[in-house]
Amino acid sequence: MNAHFSTPRLRPLSARKSAILSVLDVGTSKIVCLIARLMPMEASSTLRGRTHHCRVLGIAHQRSRGIKGGAVVDLEEAEKAIRLAVDAAERMAGVQVESVIINMTGGRIGSNLYSAGVNVSGRPVAESDLHRVLEAAASRTARPGRAVLHALPNGYSLDGMNGVDEPRGMIGEELGATMNVVSCDEAAARNLMLAVERCHLDIEAMIASPYASSLSVLVDDEMELGATVIDFGGGTTSIGVFQNGALAHVDGFAVGGNHITMDVASGLTIRPSDAERLKALYGSCLSSASDEREILAIAEVGEDADQAHHVPKSRLTRIIRPRVEEILELARDRLKANGFGPAAGRRLVLTGGGSQLTGLADAARRIISPQARIGRPLGVQGLPESAKSPAFAASVGLLIYPQFARVEYFEPRRSSGLRATGTDGYITRVGRWLRDSF
Repeated sequence: MNAHFSTPRLRPLSARKSAILSVLDVGTSKIVCLIARLMPMEASSTLRGRTHHCRVLGIAHQRSRGIKGGAVVDLEEAEKAIRLAVDAAERMAGVQVESVIINMTGGRIGSNLYSAGVNVSGRPVAESDLHRVLEAAASRTARPGRAVLHALPNGYSLDGMNGVDEPRGMIGEELGATMNVVSCDEAAARNLMLAVERCHLDIEAMIASPYASSLSVLVDDEMELGATVIDFGGGTTSIGVFQNGALAHVDGFAVGGNHITMDVASGLTIRPSDAERLKALYGSCLSSASDEREILAIAEVGEDADQAHHVPKSRLTRIIRPRVEEILELARDRLKANGFGPAAGRRLVLTGGGSQLTGLADAARRIISPQARIGRPLGVQGLPESAKSPAFAASVGLLIYPQFARVEYFEPRRSSGLRATGTDGYITRVGRWLRDSF
């Protein structure tokens, strides 16, 4: 594999131009296609980072196939599910999709901080100095077998003074920069891109799922003051940490809602489909006095549906609770290991389909942080009621991402063997930036 591989990068969206955008959320449980029109808007007081209104024109979702733990395990099955979702969204929107923004959920997603410094010889810091220091930081990010998803400048320093937001025009001897680089396994990224490209779709960008979810559910004040977003997916749980308005950390692990479902199926000796239904209707990780009295009818594997067994709801809760606590403790421990714990005082936002489990927020307040809430997609018009839930946070976040693409650093050289999608090429990007801006 290449020593340095970057996924396609999206050119920044002009604040004065409208656009029609298509996104594809490829998850372990479902595949979602959204088509939306982005229209320039006035600055918002709560969502200040956003430059455009999003109005959904088409939405479709399919049960995921060929995906396990957020990664492709069967190309043909994944391709079929993607085609079905895209086709249904196209029919609803009356638009043909040619290119999409996609997300990466699995592939051992993670982030690393890199720092660099350049000499500015006591003169005012110029734009060229910023490019030099960011390129110096980016030059250290290449890691064999890893695909770069995002390269986000996290802050500057001048002569050792940290916390400089805008160094242009300031005078000093040495300019420093810190960059947060989000990456995943190269093989996982390549196979996901291949599954999408087999549907005759170009890929405009690949976004880390926890970053997309965070953009969807956080308001600006939470980003500035510090917030942790935990996205409970079907096959993975992913974490995004914001500090001072910037993405500071990303992490993920391959344990999610499907593991709870399989625990229920194994514990009650029922089919996984019945276990999923029981979890959705009656599942809870909080015990109550009435659980012993509330009786659930279940059909064990190999038995007739007419010969249903009856178990108290308390038994279901006793199966679900340990796994939920394990996931939350894993998230807490990984945050602590990366210097982001204890999370007390940090806003905790829970999202993803698994966050809808009864009692999850209470368990998170007990295990991770007392300040916890459930996060739903914010500031997007035209979503049906069923899609205004935490389960669609990452999907909606992919629509919002182009408004934040401007904060990313783009290397002025391209060495990966990606198929051209019209968004690669430094000269092309500069030409388009000039055309859009003037």
